[in-house]
Amino acid sequence: MHSITTALENLTRQLSQEIPATPGLCVFDAPFPLNDAFDALSWLASQSSFPQFYWQQRNGDEEAAVLGAITVFSSLDLAQRFLRQHAQPDLRIWGLNAFEPKEGYLLLPRLEWRRSGGTATLRLHLHSDVSLRDDARQAKAFLASLVGIKPVPALRLSLTSEQHWPDKDGWVKLIQQATHTIAQEAFDKVVLARATDLQFSRPVNAAAMMASSRRLNLNCYHFFMAFSADTAFLGSSPERLWRRRETALRTEALAGTVANHPDNHKAWQLGEWLMKDDKNQRENMLVVEDICQRLQNCTHSLDVLPPQVLRLRKVQHLRRCIWTALNQADDTLCLHQLQPTAAVAGIPREPARCFIEQHEPFEREWYAGSARLSLHAAK
Repeated sequence: MHSITTALENLTRQLSQEIPATPGLCVFDAPFPLNDAFDALSWLASQSSFPQFYWQQRNGDEEAAVLGAITVFSSLDLAQRFLRQHAQPDLRIWGLNAFEPKEGYLLLPRLEWRRSGGTATLRLHLHSDVSLRDDARQAKAFLASLVGIKPVPALRLSLTSEQHWPDKDGWVKLIQQATHTIAQEAFDKVVLARATDLQFSRPVNAAAMMASSRRLNLNCYHFFMAFSADTAFLGSSPERLWRRRETALRTEALAGTVANHPDNHKAWQLGEWLMKDDKNQRENMLVVEDICQRLQNCTHSLDVLPPQVLRLRKVQHLRRCIWTALNQADDTLCLHQLQPTAAVAGIPREPARCFIEQHEPFEREWYAGSARLSLHAAK
């Protein structure tokens, strides 16, 4: 019998116990032996319930798949308030923050599969402002609706058209506006983006796209949020915005770029050039200085580690890790201090962000935001 089947049966049995008809929050865990070829993304994509969220750490040691939402929060502030009200150990909220960090889509899931190293757990949440017993009935129906794993189909797409915002002329104009504004000393740096609308001959399977990206893009965080059967946001990013364990905080400056090469020796030579290139080192240090400045009033001493080269599929980046300790364990503080970083917005942040808002012909929404936000309730 597959591990997922055994774990779901375990949770169903736990729901058969006497559950009070009172408000509250309740958590049920089932062990999940990793003794079969279980793929969390395939299992998630096989279900008809939404939302669906998948996340994998860049070294592959941690992975999560969550299904359904008991409660959805439109901001990190609201999610943190919920966690403070329900001091359940190891309670986690998952989801996305938009480029504008006051906006988010964060959720307490109905079902949460989580793996750390060689250990995995399947968790079910109950929550109600009226009756946990009533929510348990809904949870039983939810579990009964789940289906077996179907393989994620291969990604076979035929592109029929593409459109860019801005187009080439608009992009040149935008660059000219940015350089003119920099010359006027309104800001030192701005990071511009453009949107591309791709049309295909058939509907795009978002999970298949995520699976393909996960296979090809190594050393990346992989994230996938399916809001419905027709709407999803996904990506593979090498950058960690922050990681907090109690008050211990780790963040990083990922800026400065050179091409990668399939030949290891040539890739090493390119990486050595990147380490010695003044322009790329200065670009990376601008991000380091911006992060340190933002954190200096809410942390102890900041340790900036020596630069490293992070090798990806197509490019290589300069990375400097920054370690510190927060004066207070607070993810909302981390979010508002660190997002958006100088690597995706500019320096100083506010005038660069205002320029982006005024001149880019689209809203960034989830692009250049942050994903996972696996928040821990206070102990």
